Amino acid sequence: MIERGARPASGLDESAAGPVPENAAEARDAVMQLLTSYFRGQAGDGLTDVVVADALLVTSELVTNAFRHGGGLTGFAAELTDEGLRLAVADASPELPVASDRANSGAVRIGGYGWPLVRKLANQVSITVHPGGKHIVALIPLT
Repeated sequence: MIERGARPASGLDESAAGPVPENAAEARDAVMQLLTSYFRGQAGDGLTDVVVADALLVTSELVTNAFRHGGGLTGFAAELTDEGLRLAVADASPELPVASDRANSGAVRIGGYGWPLVRKLANQVSITVHPGGKHIVALIPLT
């Protein structure tokens, strides 16, 4: 889903936003801390390694793409909801992510796998474009 409209400068819900990570590793650490603190001590319903890896991969891809293609990370939020992990990443570019068509390109290229991975691993992905850039919200299932 793509929306256009006015949003706060960060493009994120300020109640869920924390400090902006300086890199993907800091973002992954924040997500891991959130998951660990919530699921610690819950008998039988803990997270599998695959679910954690998926959540950390989506986090890495969104934050790395904000730095690499989006003019810099301007906001970051991670929160647990009834549906899973909600990640919100804001950057300074209004340009939408592009999924490259590797099968038909014929050229050998490095990269281009991140956005398709995000879309595959997340149950929902939305993009909101605002005057200062865009924010992407991804919902990753935790089951």
